[in-house]
Amino acid sequence: MKPTFIFGHRKPDTDSVCSAIALSYLKNKLGENTTPRILGDLNNETTFVLNYFDIPAPAYLNDVKLQIRDINYPKNLYCNQKDSLYNVINYMKNNVLSSIPIINDSNKFQGLLFLKDVIDDLIRLDYNKIYTSFDNIIDTINGTPLLQFDDEIRGNVLVASYRSTTFLENIDIDNNTILIIGDRHSIIEYAIKSRAKLIIITGNNYIKPEHIELAKKNKVNIIRTALRTFNVVKLISLCNYAETLMQKDNIIIFNDKDYVKDFIDAANKYRYTNYPVINKNKECLGIIKINDTINKTRKKVILVDHNEFSQSVEGLDEANIIEIIDHHRLGTIGTSQPINFRNMPVGSTCTIVCMLYKENNIPIPKNIAGLLLSGIISDTLLFKSPTTTDIDKNMAKDLAILADVELNNYAFKMFTDGSSIKNKNCEEILFDDFKTFIVDNIKIGIGQVNTLNIAEIQKKKDKLIFEINETASNQDYPIVCLFITDIIKEGSYLYYNDKAKDIIEKAFDIDSLVQGYFLPNVISRKKQIIPNIVEVLEDK
Repeated sequence: MKPTFIFGHRKPDTDSVCSAIALSYLKNKLGENTTPRILGDLNNETTFVLNYFDIPAPAYLNDVKLQIRDINYPKNLYCNQKDSLYNVINYMKNNVLSSIPIINDSNKFQGLLFLKDVIDDLIRLDYNKIYTSFDNIIDTINGTPLLQFDDEIRGNVLVASYRSTTFLENIDIDNNTILIIGDRHSIIEYAIKSRAKLIIITGNNYIKPEHIELAKKNKVNIIRTALRTFNVVKLISLCNYAETLMQKDNIIIFNDKDYVKDFIDAANKYRYTNYPVINKNKECLGIIKINDTINKTRKKVILVDHNEFSQSVEGLDEANIIEIIDHHRLGTIGTSQPINFRNMPVGSTCTIVCMLYKENNIPIPKNIAGLLLSGIISDTLLFKSPTTTDIDKNMAKDLAILADVELNNYAFKMFTDGSSIKNKNCEEILFDDFKTFIVDNIKIGIGQVNTLNIAEIQKKKDKLIFEINETASNQDYPIVCLFITDIIKEGSYLYYNDKAKDIIEKAFDIDSLVQGYFLPNVISRKKQIIPNIVEVLEDK
């Protein structure tokens, strides 16, 4: 069973990453199959936390779009390149196929055989070339091996249809000759002496013992069949290897990781019936047709710390959302069926996850307790944020004991190690924790960075303002703001794109706004920043 992905928003922060890991651990303890994921690079703070509690970073999740591997298409429908055309045609008939992937012995895709190509070959009556195995010939003409010296047979087909004297006087036989003959012993003797590659004796006719002995000496392969010469001639070209008629070039194939949408677009364009599916090693998995896309298994996901499409993974609308754990306002995500939705007005998603452990009577291990504690500290700025509740404080105290850390000392170390932006460029600073919100079709971008040293930002002030204006212009954001939250001073320095100045002044009741304006006691994006901007936009 495929695992359920648990992940936070596109700009991973400590609360989203730690809640995803902790919730996945809880779900697995309860018998489910889940795995935590991240949608972007980890910031310094989260990296510190994971290293401190010796927890590996979750794997990156690019998207949850429907892939061909999520479709219930026919598996293991293919034939080997050394199969006879006769067997391949019967296989296609039994499976109602007009084309079939051809593989080698390592299951690697080699080409595609179309039924129409086999029919065209039969209509052309091109029976003179044979390249196949001895066993394929036996199987196709229901023959009996009398002498075999070669596993593989390659040559030109010759039918003894003339009078014996005419044949002997006019027809040359060599080691590339495959002779189809009845009971003409003189011609059989001539063919054996000429070291023919293969003699096929039809109608179960008799062959003289001396001819058998001579054939042994000259290493001539001999097969006898009950079929008449006419029937053998009709079947002989179907003895050929499947690879002799397969198409190798300009074949439309798909990888099992390809997106279903891309497959549908291609199928509507080319309008073939079947398309081979391969994996990353070019091994053939089966064939898919456009009608198969009806039978799909969407990826299962659980969202933590967000419920906005714009903040979530790409392709979320193609996934099956089974649960959301969040502490933000209701966003834009909707589902086609009822789900578990736990949304509470607390300071951290980790607080809610901790409550789930208690409700399910699952003990919290030391390292998981450390993660949950870190998420609460981070999102509440050690209880200084107005989003903080008594539930957050009480949970944090209990978790600190379980994690075996002194709360204030650990928090200071976490903020100190995590807040440094010394080696980050302006783009990295802006997008370190950047979220997009849509209000009345107006796109708002809000970044927030915590720091213990505002001087690091002030050195980059001009370049940072330039980056903010460029982002607003190039990505169609009417409003882009960056709030540098000073943990010590308990407030935020505000940077914004020039065109948003009037809106920002109204949102925070500022008479003369300048870049880097300090907003005392403004530290919560959720409760103080977004609501103020939204109120101004809704009043316009």
